[in-house]
Formats: sequence, structure tokens, C-alpha cells
Amino acid sequence: MSSVDRSSALPLWAQIVADLRERMAGGAFDQRFPTEHELAATYGVSRQTVREAVRRLQDEGLLERHRGRGTTLSRPVLEQPLRTLYSLASTVSGHGLRERNEIRAAERRPAPPEVAEILQLAPGAPAVYLERLRFAGDDPLSLERSWLPWSTARGLLHADLAHGPLYQALLDRCGVRVTSGRERIAPALPSPVERRALRMRAGVAAFLVERQARAGEVVVELRWSTVRGDRYRFLAEWP
Repeated sequence: MSSVDRSSALPLWAQIVADLRERMAGGAFDQRFPTEHELAATYGVSRQTVREAVRRLQDEGLLERHRGRGTTLSRPVLEQPLRTLYSLASTVSGHGLRERNEIRAAERRPAPPEVAEILQLAPGAPAVYLERLRFAGDDPLSLERSWLPWSTARGLLHADLAHGPLYQALLDRCGVRVTSGRERIAPALPSPVERRALRMRAGVAAFLVERQARAGEVVVELRWSTVRGDRYRFLAEWP
């Protein structure tokens, strides 16, 4: 759309809002949002009309205006309470974003010594290795590497892991219910490979999350997650 329909009953600013919203969803302005002057020229309207459209998008939480830096897309920061065992998939969906996983690896591998020790496996014993790039909408949010015992989790290699919580698939496919766990969270600078996968700017910190999930007293998953520090935060509450 390069112009507006002046015969339409829909106000000009509303037509521009609808078009910009659609283009934003398609990633048109991920690198740079146009100036008011550019938008006025694109749509053939006054700058006052453009200002109204931009204000409406700002009220929707889709745009942010910064003095001296212009207008940028608003990227929501997902907040994760730490009161109980949680699912990133549920957190993303709970914020109104589409969740999906890019499966980078799902295979049988020998467990490294540090993994075998925690999973109580013999050195070099077979394990299920999963590597998933987790998305919130169109943006990568977390790069996760999981190890699970082959004897209890091999059914995951035949599961659809592109959507939804891993532990639900573990229950449905393998009959294993995760009942408890613990996490250790630390700040970290992602490696160049992780930064490219997560589309992070150089110098931006991430969270490194080490998780052990248990079914009863047995550790059934060891996971390392690199989570974007600019799009995610943890919230601890206590009575």
C-alpha cells in the first residue's frame, strides 16, 4: 500500500495503522522504522495524519518513541515467575505470542562424562540429545541443549517437538512425568554462534540457565539454556 483510499469511510489514520500493523508483523521494519516525513510521502497524507497513526500504534504497545533516536518497534520483555516449575512455551503463549521451536538436533548420542554423572548413567551410555531454538513470535528467545536418559526418553525422537512443552511430550510419548527440579541462573555473554542464532547484538548479556528436572528422585533431564537478556527476565515472589 503506497496510498490511502480517500473514498473509504475508514479514517486515513486508521487505514495507515492497519497497513503498518500488517507490515510490522511481516518484519518490514525490523531494522528501521520510517520517519514521519517518509511515512507522509509514502501514503500521500499530512504529517498530522501520520502522527495520529503512529500515536495509535504507540498506545497499542507496538512502537516506542525516543527523543533523539526516533521511533522503533517495541519488543515485549517476557517475565517468568519462579514460584514453581514453569514452561517457556506456556510463558510465551501467556504473553499473547506464538511459540514454536526450531529443532537443530534430536538424536542418540553417547553421554559426556559430566552429563552421565548427573543422569546416573555409565560413562558413554546412550542418551537423547535435543537442541532447540525457542521462538516468541518471530524472534528467537532461547537456545536450549537437553540431555535425557535413552532408556526413558528415546520416544521423544518420534515426537513432534516443534510446539508445546517438552515435558508434556515426555509424558505422552514416554510415560515420564516431571515432578520437581532446580535451576541455577547466571549472567553470561553468549558465544558468537549463540549470538547469531539468537540474533543478539554484540555486548548484550544473556542468562545461562542450568536445569535438572526430576521424576520422583530420578534426574530425567539436564538442560543448558542461553536466554536473551534483552527479552526475558525472572521474577521471584515470596509470602
